[in-house]
Amino acid sequence: MFKKLTFSLLASASFLGCGLAHAQSVEAASPYAEPTVIYGQPAPRPVQRTAYAAQRPNSNLGGGFIEFLFSDGAHGQRYQQQPDAPSQYSYEPRPRMMSPMEQEQSVYRREEATDPARPAMDPKYLPQTVSYDGKEGPGTIVVDTGSKFLYLVQDGGKAMRYGIGVGRPGFTWQGVKTITAKKEWPSWTPPKEMLARRPDLPRYMEGGPENPLGARAMYLGSTLYRIHGSNEPWTIGTNVSSGCFRMRNEDVIDLYGRVNVGAKVVVI
Repeated sequence: MFKKLTFSLLASASFLGCGLAHAQSVEAASPYAEPTVIYGQPAPRPVQRTAYAAQRPNSNLGGGFIEFLFSDGAHGQRYQQQPDAPSQYSYEPRPRMMSPMEQEQSVYRREEATDPARPAMDPKYLPQTVSYDGKEGPGTIVVDTGSKFLYLVQDGGKAMRYGIGVGRPGFTWQGVKTITAKKEWPSWTPPKEMLARRPDLPRYMEGGPENPLGARAMYLGSTLYRIHGSNEPWTIGTNVSSGCFRMRNEDVIDLYGRVNVGAKVVVI
């Protein structure tokens, strides 16, 4: 008899309690104004839950009555379901990881962009892909000392063009050479001819950002000439060297990654 009475009371309380609770429900505000995009696809909106209002203190029915049966009888204690908090996870696409070479290039781009004391380089010397209709095959480097451009011939009648600094008057030259060695952050030993003209120069310099050969060097044949980087990018497009071809560090890093030892170099 007691079991039947309890079951009947529970059923009635459940019906009345649901009706009362829903009649007094308070809809929780969604923490999301718009759907979050996950890699280009709209994410499903989070399920909204309802925070139920507290029962009237003098009510012995509904949710309060159920709590009375299965608790210590403290009518004043109520438990409300809380709305979902905003997710702590971000669904923004991950940025593409840069290669070590790209990271190194980006350092020099930031330095040039944030140092107003350095003279601006003419934008025409920035790297770009251009048409090429010469006779040299893909993989050949063509150095045009007159226009101060270096071309890396590619397939399909195209070439990568870079701005360079070339030799001062009396130090320019022409010919065909081969890349015989490649070095990252090369050390520098000024040749005796240069030391005779500039006895103030150091006899040896370790590789690094202050080294005049810059981040990369490609050695041309058995000569003292190189295609190399520079810690003075504002000199690109000028006659400044003793016969070497200098490039911005980020540009020589790019060229270095595209050519191999044995590549042909045509200087005109």
